Amino acid sequence: MSENTPGSTAVGANINPTENKFTNWLSHVLSDLGKNGIFIALIAVVALFAFLTNGIILRPQNISNLVVQNGYILVLAIGMVMVIIAGHIDLSVGSVAAFVGACSGVFAVTWGLPWWLAVVLSLLIGALVGAWQGFWVAYAGIPAFIVTLAGMLIFRGLALVVLGNQNIGSFPTEYRALGNGFLVSIFGEADPDVFTLLIGAVGIVALVVQQVRTRAGRQKYGQEVEPLTWFIVKLVLVSFVIGWFTWALASYKGIPVTLIILALLILAYSVVMNRTVFGRHIYAIGGNRHAAELSGIKTRRVDFWLFVNMGFLAALAGLIFTARLNLAGPKAGDGFELEAISAAFIGGAAVQGGVGTIGGAIIGGLIIGVLNNGMSIMGIGIEWQQAVKGLVLLLAVAFDVYNKRRAGN
Repeated sequence: MSENTPGSTAVGANINPTENKFTNWLSHVLSDLGKNGIFIALIAVVALFAFLTNGIILRPQNISNLVVQNGYILVLAIGMVMVIIAGHIDLSVGSVAAFVGACSGVFAVTWGLPWWLAVVLSLLIGALVGAWQGFWVAYAGIPAFIVTLAGMLIFRGLALVVLGNQNIGSFPTEYRALGNGFLVSIFGEADPDVFTLLIGAVGIVALVVQQVRTRAGRQKYGQEVEPLTWFIVKLVLVSFVIGWFTWALASYKGIPVTLIILALLILAYSVVMNRTVFGRHIYAIGGNRHAAELSGIKTRRVDFWLFVNMGFLAALAGLIFTARLNLAGPKAGDGFELEAISAAFIGGAAVQGGVGTIGGAIIGGLIIGVLNNGMSIMGIGIEWQQAVKGLVLLLAVAFDVYNKRRAGN
């Protein structure tokens, strides 16, 4: 009997095309959710504390405080994840932030320099500190753990020397805006603020256009794309989150200056890590340093500039923190390095290096911020807050190790 006779059955003819299509769709959705697990974790943590605090954490003031109170940690997380991706660590960022904050106090308050000059000089000092540590790591060959551990002690001591074991304040109004300023009432008094809502709308439109263009480009070159339904669902959900966040800011004081600084940093460093040679070299070094050297990458130069960048961002974090408190004090920067490292690892950075993203570090920092804010609202003591954050960090790293072992099998 030939294959075309009525009684024959072709191989695979019993497969239901509808079931096969649904299976592929479900597989793609589950895979996509796995890749964006850290974002889902952030939503879950927010939902948990929204329930535990009877919605208090979702009030506009608390949403704004989440950015303002954790801005300096998010700035540090950007630099820290880059250092970790390259296979290093930096334990000195808290001390550097305190040292630079103290220097800015001397410049702006004691010496009476213009606020902008004090900021520029402080950032320059941070970059020089990074160059100092980068030299020992990149060209002297001393492990970053040892160099930055020494730096933690050195610059904490220098901060105390600069301050003379006393506080310095208060700072000029323009300087304080780095940590406490808001862009509001640009188009006149209104509640909610019209300018903030406009910025949010522009952000949503830009996101939609970018995602649609990216999807169209992949289709044009025959690359696999996600199902259209899931693509639309994701866009709607993300747009809703942005819109809700914007509404909360507009209902309080407007856009924090700290958020503007963060947005610019996230955009700039995402481009650096994803679309520049320097960014690709960082990933290559973290993935396999020896192979990177054999391929012609100047690993020492990359390491040096990584620490210069980390020093610059630590200085910026110190300025933001000092501006928020309107005070340069001896206790500034305590624990900053632990928060920044935790943000990077919770955000998906690999312990061995070679893996991590700027966006992941930011979300990891936001998770820590939500934990801090939520537990404070609930009246949980600082001792239990530290224990919970330590447990979250341990579980995040354990999850990373588990995934790597599973992939190896």
